[in-house]
Amino acid sequence: MKTGRVVENAERAASRGVLATTMPTKILLSLALLMISLCGVHRAQQVDTAGLRFEVRVARSAPPSIQAGRLLVVISRKSDPEPRLTIGATGLDAPVVMGRDLAEREAGAAAVIDSGSIIFPLARLGDLPVGDYHVQALYDTNRDVRSPNAPGNLYSDVRQVHLDSSRGGAIKLELVHRIPPEQLPAESEFIKYIKIQSRLLSDFHGRPIHLRAGVILPRSFSDDAARRFPLRVHIGGYGASYREAAEMMEPGAAFRRAWEEPGAPQMILLHLDGDGPFGDSYQINSDVNGPYGDAVTQELIPHVERKFRALGRAEARVVDGGSTGGWVSLALQIFYPEYFNGAWASCPDSVDFRAFQLLNIYADTNAYVNARGFERPSARETNGDVRFTMRHECQMENVMGAGDSWTMSGEQWGAWNAVYGPRGADGRPVPLWHPRTGAINRDVAERWRRYDLRNVLERDWPTLAPKLRGKLRISIGEADNYFLNNAVRMLDDFLGRASPSYAGRIQYGPGQGHCWSPLTERQVMDEMEKAVSGER
Repeated sequence: MKTGRVVENAERAASRGVLATTMPTKILLSLALLMISLCGVHRAQQVDTAGLRFEVRVARSAPPSIQAGRLLVVISRKSDPEPRLTIGATGLDAPVVMGRDLAEREAGAAAVIDSGSIIFPLARLGDLPVGDYHVQALYDTNRDVRSPNAPGNLYSDVRQVHLDSSRGGAIKLELVHRIPPEQLPAESEFIKYIKIQSRLLSDFHGRPIHLRAGVILPRSFSDDAARRFPLRVHIGGYGASYREAAEMMEPGAAFRRAWEEPGAPQMILLHLDGDGPFGDSYQINSDVNGPYGDAVTQELIPHVERKFRALGRAEARVVDGGSTGGWVSLALQIFYPEYFNGAWASCPDSVDFRAFQLLNIYADTNAYVNARGFERPSARETNGDVRFTMRHECQMENVMGAGDSWTMSGEQWGAWNAVYGPRGADGRPVPLWHPRTGAINRDVAERWRRYDLRNVLERDWPTLAPKLRGKLRISIGEADNYFLNNAVRMLDDFLGRASPSYAGRIQYGPGQGHCWSPLTERQVMDEMEKAVSGER
């Protein structure tokens, strides 16, 4: 689930080592303009020719050809953070983003973004208030990591310009920077990193696809070379990077304090990675993303268990996470019921698609408008005040996505569609609803049932019950900011009357918002230790 995803963009870019590497550049000077800096923010300049537009050119020093991708121009009142690092922000005060698809291009070719291009959050470019802005272009071409700031993507310097749509003008931007190739972070005694090519995913996609992970070792790991440890598989919020293993172990972090406490359970933590070709893969098999669940359970986990002396038995594996990680931990436990020995899920994404946030995908006819004709909220404050609507949020994703469609955005709604929905003849996800109108495709909704966790449990309970007994633990705030508590209530209704009993636990936090949990880090670890030792 989205947990301040865009606010994290700059931090994630830096944590990946995604720092600007400047190509050699040859920037022509116009007689009508002042000299500009290669790396700095350009001086404000008034433009007065007709038709406000942005002319974006790939630097001639770039490789001979640039593959097809999505061109984005960001218009921001601020220069810090860089405009490109705000792509995906929601709210009526979010920086303006415009986008269009580009076919494979020759270096030096120019592309225009103008009033005919899709835009967010404005209705049209002509609505842009007159004033000084910081503008930046980004060309997203990475097919394997669906993020604007993925390795290999190109971006321009930031220019400061005065914009007045009534007077028009051409703003020229040159893509002179390339985000450098990925490099694994430096390791330490207790933090390690894994990157392996997945045969299963590579065969599915027809090109090399890698699995990445962070590993946190117990403090006693080096004390006895013969000792083996249980494995805790951890999944973060939407798009959480494997690099966050280092953040969990920063000095003073709550997790590190619990991990290093005297008497704390000794286990290995495996932090999965949230980046994938269509956004977060959710670590399960899907028609669009491919066999991620099998890749994690058949390739990644066995590799880690061999490399770091894990016990390598089902009863010694547990899984946990919050938000996106909450849903994934439940899904991995349910779809691989005998592979894991317990799931700890806080604020999981919708576990019943009759309450997919505020949408009933099976009964409602429109994603953007409810049965009473009102715009459907997507997020709220804990006091109930609406943050933004589904139409608003999906328009942001439409701008980011190829074909002007949220299904290819790599953001939250697009990723859900890629995980749960069918694959089209073009290899892209078939949308659950029309990007512009919100009209729901009933046939696609039926295909989503395979990932409706309440539906799966209720349908297969006679088989699943003995395999899941005592393994499901869920917590949720009653004022969850994304309305996820509604679906948990529906799941609770089934599990509460299921026979035989699931013997698990669902806890609610009155008045609490997204990511509430009743347990401390140490309490979670203590419960996991009891599970792997045979106690419940």
